[in-house]
Amino acid sequence: MSKDIATPARTKEILTKFGFSFKKSLGQNFLIDTNVLNNIVDAANITETTGVIEVGPGIGALTEQLAKRAKKVVSFEIDQRLLPVLDETLAPYDNVTIIHSDVLKANIQEVMDEQFQGIEDVMVVANLPYYVTTPILMKLLEEHLQVRGIVVMIQAEVADRIAAKPGKKEYGALSIAAQYFATAERVMTVPATVFVPQPRVDSAVLRLTIRDEPAVCVTDESYFFKVFHACFANRRKTILNNLVHNFGSKEKKQEIEEALMESEIDPKRRGETLSLEEFGRLSESLLKRIPRS
Repeated sequence: MSKDIATPARTKEILTKFGFSFKKSLGQNFLIDTNVLNNIVDAANITETTGVIEVGPGIGALTEQLAKRAKKVVSFEIDQRLLPVLDETLAPYDNVTIIHSDVLKANIQEVMDEQFQGIEDVMVVANLPYYVTTPILMKLLEEHLQVRGIVVMIQAEVADRIAAKPGKKEYGALSIAAQYFATAERVMTVPATVFVPQPRVDSAVLRLTIRDEPAVCVTDESYFFKVFHACFANRRKTILNNLVHNFGSKEKKQEIEEALMESEIDPKRRGETLSLEEFGRLSESLLKRIPRS
């Protein structure tokens, strides 16, 4: 079997052979460290019964390590120039399917139903481009895919925001959105030196374990999302001021105050101090008073 893709020499050899040039617009940073890749696969607990969805395989460095352990790997690649590269680098693995598609536009569950027949354990594992990390993660979570979890390499700062607890400066709307669907855990920090080209910031591996049920029970999920996003619209403002400004108008101030009182939340508090449970209560109280328009 050929040498691992994820070494500096092999990566350079592949890039040179295909005359590949990195596109900044696609946020392409390829991993060149097999130890890091194996840690990612370990964090996802991939076994011979696991189906894996991967986003952005690049030249196949992570794909290869996944293919060695998983039953099947299905990778979404948006860059057509990488398709012939992947055809060659992943030729030794008959359990890999590459789909030329923008994952943000793809029907992922439909692909899973087609590709993973008879496979019950499914994970999402990816080295995500920084510029689309949040949209991709939110798509994966909001579509309620039948997956055990998501393990991704992302910008360290974003990993901190997703895993943050109430009261921390990193805690915000993204923390709540992700933790509503999953438990979040930062697994490891990854230095810029293990990428080609090197990004300007460090990365981190984040593990999201999908909850059997969302963290809080709400009547209207999209309304709940609207509420907590409104509460973080201006971090220096109180919850009351943010809700009045972003959720209704001054005419609705009384209803908002009543909802906060019923939820046992001090109107002077700021969004970053509220727990998921408190946002859930607030959403239900507001929905009774200010229905969706």
